[in-house]
Amino acid sequence: MSRYRIYIKPEALAEIKDLPGNIRPRIRKTVKTLATHPYPTQSKQLKFNDPDRQLFRLRMDNWRIVYAITEAEKTIDILAVRKRPPYDYGDLVQLLEDLE
Repeated sequence: MSRYRIYIKPEALAEIKDLPGNIRPRIRKTVKTLATHPYPTQSKQLKFNDPDRQLFRLRMDNWRIVYAITEAEKTIDILAVRKRPPYDYGDLVQLLEDLE
């Protein structure tokens, strides 16, 4: 299986650093695992019209890792790590625009 490069947006990195101590190591481990398994069975593809990227969310307890996969470049961009509720995915367009 090919390996993907993982990029973590600075905002997402700050969100990871602010996580409670018990969830932070689990999130970090999961993000590292995405490099070899970008489509885990517990992930869900989010509906978003972008021909170049696929958008996913990965659930860990009450937390969501939102990430984008660009197959052509074999990259994964970690866009956000948010608590649900109250997070409702309303800022997906802004998260993707910030990548460009």
